[in-house]
Amino acid sequence: MALIETHNLKKSFKTRRTIVDAVRGVTLRVEAGEIFGFLGPNGAGKTTTLRMLTTLLPPDGGQALVAGYDLLREPARIREQIGYVSQSGGVDVNATGRENLLLQARLYRVQQARQRTGELLSSLRLASYADRMARTYSGGERRRLDLAMGMVHRPKLLFLDEPTTGLDPQSRAHLWDEIRALCAGGTTVFLTTHYLEEADALCHRLAIMDHGTIVTEGTPENLKRSLARDVITLGLEPARLSDAGQLLQPQSFVQELQAGKEELRLYVEHAEELLPQIMQLLSHAQITPRTITLAHPTLDDVFLHITGRTLREEKGDAQ
Repeated sequence: MALIETHNLKKSFKTRRTIVDAVRGVTLRVEAGEIFGFLGPNGAGKTTTLRMLTTLLPPDGGQALVAGYDLLREPARIREQIGYVSQSGGVDVNATGRENLLLQARLYRVQQARQRTGELLSSLRLASYADRMARTYSGGERRRLDLAMGMVHRPKLLFLDEPTTGLDPQSRAHLWDEIRALCAGGTTVFLTTHYLEEADALCHRLAIMDHGTIVTEGTPENLKRSLARDVITLGLEPARLSDAGQLLQPQSFVQELQAGKEELRLYVEHAEELLPQIMQLLSHAQITPRTITLAHPTLDDVFLHITGRTLREEKGDAQ
């Protein structure tokens, strides 16, 4: 059973000078019980898509079913079935964790609200400080409270918008465990993220969005396997970047070359065998790399191959 089905979903915004097509026809399907990742740089249209699917923005065109209900005709029924945790969060910092959860439960008319609140405080490891003001919580504690608030009414489908932004690695890993547990308990998760390792670790399937359209979709392993190439990354002085590119681009073993701000990425087969030859070429040209790394394809390589840009470089740009 699909909990999200969209066909040619569109959204435009009118500015003073022109009309901007933020989402240009998104078609996707999210199955019940999976963690579905939605990746893309700022400005790609993923947040606009998320806001449409959560009924916060009306679409301008296309069709969508969310949790079995029509997005245009039954938005109130959809809101009863979904949870939404925004990037900025919804915690009232001047209330305790318990008070935040109780209020959310009562807004959703949850039966036995106090019991449900206690269950979530326990399962998300919030019980020991449930009666402290939320303003005293750490970043990881506050995100777990956000997650509990999104889950209080037992939604079939949970939308998480950049859930681990700003968290330290340990807090991020703990939150990953909570998300996996939610999925194991039967909740379908729709996750937007900038963190490629997060999508790789958590998602059963994912879609990559750019310029308002989905450019590729599949499991993380299948997307990476589609490149079937190794990646050699050379960190270089900016002044020698062009020289190195002109030297290496014509080499027959280089299938593709991508230049970043201070690095070159070479897509090759059997990188370990080619690395001595590459170093010899650079040495003869008196080019000394700052760093050299060898890796199998990543999700960032997939995005770079398809769009010519890297998600890591795009991270942090204005949306």
